[in-house]
Amino acid sequence: MAELAIAANICGEKLSRSDVLAWEDRRIDAAAKKIGVVAPSPGEVAARREEFVRIKRALGNDELHRRLTRNATIANRMATVQASLSGRRRLCMTELFVPGGSAEQFTAWFNDITFSSNEYELVRACPDHFVLRFVGGRQEVLETNGGSPLTALFDIDYGDVSSITTPVDPAFPYRLDGVAVGSIGKPIGGVRHQFRDTPDGIHARLLVEFPLAMIGTVIRGHRWHLACEFSNWIEAALAANKA
Repeated sequence: MAELAIAANICGEKLSRSDVLAWEDRRIDAAAKKIGVVAPSPGEVAARREEFVRIKRALGNDELHRRLTRNATIANRMATVQASLSGRRRLCMTELFVPGGSAEQFTAWFNDITFSSNEYELVRACPDHFVLRFVGGRQEVLETNGGSPLTALFDIDYGDVSSITTPVDPAFPYRLDGVAVGSIGKPIGGVRHQFRDTPDGIHARLLVEFPLAMIGTVIRGHRWHLACEFSNWIEAALAANKA
């Protein structure tokens, strides 16, 4: 799959596709250590990405849950406490500028892999994705959020987005919205990803709402997480639309 010259903007800093791939390369090693496996051999990031998703899928969801249970339990307790302290949110945003494609086609592709529970495409997009699947009408997510030392387990509810605090920008006609729900069934955050067409391709404004008390290292790291996963998803979507 050909790499696109996707440009990222994180806090006003312009980053190249190579910058984001270098981050992904490092996270493959960190994520492999997290689940107790040998990381794929050094080499091209695309090849390492495919090998690592193969390793995760071979372990299976139940085994990944088992290996990450302690992490997830601690992270859930912390998120629940943080969310209970204030209804306000700390925002984490990354923007992508994509040469080619259309916002409508990408969001349609993304909704398809999400609601059909295409675990291969969902998990391969970022080394820190371990389990992403639909269970009981919600998406179960087991992942490491950005710069967190812990792996979190939560659900995303795409049906009720009333607790999201970020307003819709009418300049972005396509959206992917969902609310993160903790183990006690209450919102702990949410996503409001917005997309529009440009003369050159797609402009993506990717935004995650964390509890206000979330530490800054998690927010800073998750900006890169967003750049990584959506760059890979957009590349996959554009390749699928050309097929």
